[in-house]
Amino acid sequence: MKVKELMTADVEVCTVDTPILEVAAQMRTLNVGSIPVTENGELSGIITDRDIVTRGVADQLSLDTPVGKILSKQMITGTPDMDIEEATELMSSKQIRRLPIVENNRLVGIVSLGDIAVKNSSNHLAGEAIEDISKPAEYN
Repeated sequence: MKVKELMTADVEVCTVDTPILEVAAQMRTLNVGSIPVTENGELSGIITDRDIVTRGVADQLSLDTPVGKILSKQMITGTPDMDIEEATELMSSKQIRRLPIVENNRLVGIVSLGDIAVKNSSNHLAGEAIEDISKPAEYN
């Protein structure tokens, strides 16, 4: 099965200029922990609830601060034609729960471990990935 068969194609996004408070409210409304950040349809990064806490609140930034100042720029991405198994292994090895899907440098979707677990018949892969992601990261 390919990622394009499971991914969410209608992804809510924000821009680097979107204030932290607005993104936090968007996350609450959508009941998600991350929002892709795009500029002209191209993926610039991703803002997570953890980014807001560790780089925004902990640094006492104003809630009007643009998310471009605190977003995660080093992105792990996938493609629509990736096999689900490959995407799951990538998510597991990089300890991420959501994988932005890009094509020609443009965000075309996002796939989560939840998508894989619920929609894929071989959902044991998602369970294994969640187990790997939940392990503490090893730092060199």
